[in-house]
Amino acid sequence: MRNFDELSERDILALAITAEEEDGRIYLDFAEGLRADYPASARVFTDMAAEEDTHRRWLIDLYRQKFGEHIPLIKREHVRGFYQRKPIWQLQPLNLAAVRRQAEEMEFDSAQFYRRAAARSTDASIRKLLGDLVAAEVKHEHAAERLMKENLTDNALAEEAESARRMLLLRFIQPGLAGLMDGSVSTLAPVFAAALATASSWDAFLVGMAASLGAGISMGFAEALSDNGSLTGRGAPLLRGVICGVMTTLGGIGHTLPFLIPDFRVALVLAVLVVVAELAAISWIRWKYMDTPPFSAALQVGFGGALVFATGILIGSS
Repeated sequence: MRNFDELSERDILALAITAEEEDGRIYLDFAEGLRADYPASARVFTDMAAEEDTHRRWLIDLYRQKFGEHIPLIKREHVRGFYQRKPIWQLQPLNLAAVRRQAEEMEFDSAQFYRRAAARSTDASIRKLLGDLVAAEVKHEHAAERLMKENLTDNALAEEAESARRMLLLRFIQPGLAGLMDGSVSTLAPVFAAALATASSWDAFLVGMAASLGAGISMGFAEALSDNGSLTGRGAPLLRGVICGVMTTLGGIGHTLPFLIPDFRVALVLAVLVVVAELAAISWIRWKYMDTPPFSAALQVGFGGALVFATGILIGSS
């Protein structure tokens, strides 16, 4: 890698051309990744890519005037201390807020880098060249703001906010809620049946851990294999499977951990209180994110939990 102060005027201009080309391709990648769910923002990034292409042509014309037709290949990674760009796959799945923030950082970093470089330069022609690059980036920042205002109307923003909410529900809330419900409810019967049948905290703990881990693995695989997300937009199956599996395990472990307490009666009472808290949390999530009326959510979850809980008590007491 070379230091920036070792670059000639020709190298700096070649580097700027490469940087503009790469930024334009990044904006097109953003547009392609957002097009299905956020069409208005996709148009913004398509227009920003066109702006980058305009800057690229302007820089190439200036380069031809000063140095001729051959442009040496100099990339950001060839220069020590030059700003870097995250590859598109590090932002997958594309989050709208993260992409917009990345775009803002791209324009700011470019302007700041050229501005600092111009301030350090003692050569008049290099200072002028870097100043022109600063002006181009500042102009692009203003163009980006203008494009945002033109494309992201109130209706478009409302539609994209609703789309973002839907993606959150499909990709995170639903698999997590399904796992939490299964882990919290389905493990009630084996845990409390073992507890009452043996009157041993440790035996109940072992059964609860086995049931929780087994249910987590089962639910994780079931969720990951149920839908690859290509048609429903539910996102990466591996991520959904991990979320569902982890939440299932946590749902079962919650009322299993109290049985680490040696005193069986204390452990049993605390486990029952944890169950009540788990069912209340599930009811709140269903009301908050799934548009279920609070009374209906509490009744549905409480009734199902009570049936499983009663089953465990009956079997354990027999």
